[in-house]
Amino acid sequence: MTALPNPNQNQLLAALPVADFEPLAAHLELVPMALGQMLYEPGTQLRHAYFPTTAIVSLHYVTESGASAETAGVGNEGVVGIQLFMGGETTSSSAVVQTAGQAYRLERRLLKQEFDRAGSLQRLLLRYTQALITQMAQTAACNRLHSVEQQLCRWLLLTLDRLPSGEMVMTQELVASMLGVRRESVTEAAGSLQKAGYIRYRRGHISVLDRRGLETRACECYGVVRKELTRLLSDVRYRQEAAA
Repeated sequence: MTALPNPNQNQLLAALPVADFEPLAAHLELVPMALGQMLYEPGTQLRHAYFPTTAIVSLHYVTESGASAETAGVGNEGVVGIQLFMGGETTSSSAVVQTAGQAYRLERRLLKQEFDRAGSLQRLLLRYTQALITQMAQTAACNRLHSVEQQLCRWLLLTLDRLPSGEMVMTQELVASMLGVRRESVTEAAGSLQKAGYIRYRRGHISVLDRRGLETRACECYGVVRKELTRLLSDVRYRQEAAA
């Protein structure tokens, strides 16, 4: 059975003490997120922050020519729209839904109001922002220094961490856009991983068959990002246990 939507499916919202969550609860709006949906574009003013529960959102840098590459992904461990509490309301990047699902959105005024109270929400969002910056920096290094196959393994593993199953609805064209490489390069890398028995690719669906195998082919970038996210999630679990 599919679990009923609940804000606690987002790990940041779940980490808030009851006293800090209650002022937000009535204003959280559950919204569907379709594959390919654009949440914001470069230069536009952000109106909401999004806390994904079952969706995954890809943050992209877009060049003047229209080419783009993913700088980070956000799933149920995070929030889309850190600009709203980091001092800006616009961004030079875009945010597009990578995996369809749901999210809770919060109007920018309310988010900033609660953030400025300097309570647990502020501390939690700042820690998450540090983890997101780590992911962005590591993605930049990975795209510059490592092979397409290593990049693909990193990306698949991070996506897998945010999904309840090993099934992904994803075309090779979309993966190539995420990584900022040619489709032919993704085809070659995916073919190598499929031949090794690590994944199965068919008509826009990627199934991970051997996670450990992917980890052996991935570069150290996945481990660096995962370690930082684990540090955040460990703090989340600590706060949940302390509040119980």
